[in-house]
Amino acid sequence: MLLTEQQLVALILIFLVFFLVFVFINNNIFFSYITPSLIIVCLLFFIKATENYLNINIVRFGIFPKSFDGLKGILFMPFIHSGLKHLINNAIPILILGSALKFFYREIYKEIFIWSWLISGIWLWTIGRPSFHIGASGVVYALASFLFFSGIIRKNNKLISVSLFVVFIYGGMIWGLFPIIESISWEGHVSGAIAGLFLAFWFKKDGPQKMQYYYEIEEEIEKYNDRVD
Repeated sequence: MLLTEQQLVALILIFLVFFLVFVFINNNIFFSYITPSLIIVCLLFFIKATENYLNINIVRFGIFPKSFDGLKGILFMPFIHSGLKHLINNAIPILILGSALKFFYREIYKEIFIWSWLISGIWLWTIGRPSFHIGASGVVYALASFLFFSGIIRKNNKLISVSLFVVFIYGGMIWGLFPIIESISWEGHVSGAIAGLFLAFWFKKDGPQKMQYYYEIEEEIEKYNDRVD
């Protein structure tokens, strides 16, 4: 039996999810030199090109809050965009923030990326309006939130500079947290921001830590010696 176009897209989405899982768990040298964010961006454009080629609408694969059928959107939502402008607005931040995440948090970037995806989606499914929510903006807000808060929490000068970079480049994202434009899923943005903040605290002891200078180490040794004496 021939597949319908909707079924074909569903299979493609499922394949892409499994492919991303493979990329994240694979330690092959080839994948170690390619940021997952670059692969994700390529997949986003591939899905939009497929959708346009088949002339179909795959919005129904997004998240529909508090609906059992809408749960599939937790995995598929970031792949689905309303148009090219919507796609580009999410693709560029994912590429930049995702690359920064891998560079500065090399030990834990995979976990952060995956949990950002899942937690933002689950939270959106819980609090969102009864409508289809699509786009990767939840992941974007999660990454931006994590990079901002993690640098401050860790008190690492290098990571704090990343926090300032996020504020400088994407400070305007804060307006997306408010229900200003009805057609925009501000709940998805809030869900992503909360997910990033949660992950910044949850992983605060993993990955890069506050840099200790020589005189700080000396002071700690002296305090330890005083306690021993």
